[in-house]
Amino acid sequence: MKTVAILGGGPAGATLAARLAQSGIRPVLFADGKAPELLVGESLIPAVVPILRRLGIDERVAGMATPKPGVSFVHPKAAQDMDFTFDSVEGVLPTYAYNVPRPAFDHLLATRAEELGVSAIRHRAQVEPDGNGGVRLTPESLAAAPLLGGKQPDWLIDASGRQRLFARALKIPARKGPRQDVAYFAHFQGYHHPKAPGQVIITRLEAGWSWRIPLPSDRLSIGVVLDREAARALGDTPEDRLHAAIHADPYLAPAVATATRVTAVKSYANYQLTSKQGFGPGWIQLGDAYGFVDPMLSPGLFMAMHSADALADLFLEQPQGPNAQALRRYFDQLDDWLRAWTELIDLFYSGRIFSLQAAGERILQVTRRNPVPRMLQKHLHSHIACMTAGAWTTRHYSRRLIRFASKHLIWGVPPAETMAIR
Repeated sequence: MKTVAILGGGPAGATLAARLAQSGIRPVLFADGKAPELLVGESLIPAVVPILRRLGIDERVAGMATPKPGVSFVHPKAAQDMDFTFDSVEGVLPTYAYNVPRPAFDHLLATRAEELGVSAIRHRAQVEPDGNGGVRLTPESLAAAPLLGGKQPDWLIDASGRQRLFARALKIPARKGPRQDVAYFAHFQGYHHPKAPGQVIITRLEAGWSWRIPLPSDRLSIGVVLDREAARALGDTPEDRLHAAIHADPYLAPAVATATRVTAVKSYANYQLTSKQGFGPGWIQLGDAYGFVDPMLSPGLFMAMHSADALADLFLEQPQGPNAQALRRYFDQLDDWLRAWTELIDLFYSGRIFSLQAAGERILQVTRRNPVPRMLQKHLHSHIACMTAGAWTTRHYSRRLIRFASKHLIWGVPPAETMAIR
């Protein structure tokens, strides 16, 4: 049996460690145990639930979370809101998801890994190039894990998230997406929520977009995602910028009219980035350390846990460690997921999804006695809902359908550019 060391105890690292331990592989998990008060990624999608069930923690997550029935998209230029519920994925995925306090959720995942026998090392691991295209633990990090017996592990897994330990050590370049925004967010109590309890609300702002995520303890996470220049124009501090963005928006301001901010304001440098190399001799990048799409639609935590779940399957199939061919297939599939999420998210940023909705409503009004447009509208809505839930995100038919519709079925309404998120 080969030795495996996982560097990083967040959702990706803890999920991989727990899955391996369930099957008799006992990895060493480096996790310093430190967690900030707030973390981005508080809203889960239904595709996460099967992974929680495999880990045996779905009921425990339910006990610490707010049930999430769906997502609503609010656009100031749209005639009506776009409301999605997870009832649309019945028969494909669980029809529910959760909004979670992330530090507590991450702690639960790490606790579950230890319950299953994972050796957790309270140390922030560091690596250095080994001179042969790989990496190795630094002497200090190796010494922090006595269970390794002073020997470098056979496999090193980078689950360090934005630290991207291996990419930095090996100077691996990355592909960047078109948006490099910044987010500011905090928790509020005593808020007003105009949708169903637990429903997440995404609102298009004058420059950027915002999220509202209902959480336990009567908390509402409010975040704004802005172009950096637009953010600077709102003030000098994160507090100034979040306050100005909220109170300048006619949809956000009423939500906090009687609310109290109960946390500090955190800033988050959003990025769209994918490493150009995911694995090498004895090392693999995992989760955000390899690639991150965008916080829109909440794919980040799902992709971290899904990539860990799939990698665990590879190790179970090949206990000596996955060979290069298996890893190439794994990263090809992972890249397809990232591309699919990017395509879907771009429908919202480009405004095409809102124009498509408006065109659909217009067609229904002028063809009231024809059932075909209504059936098509329902069909499109169902596929978009299933894709955003993580069910059919990579499904070829769904992707082709949405591409066709957003290109050929938009007419008689303002162009998508006028609905775009700047």
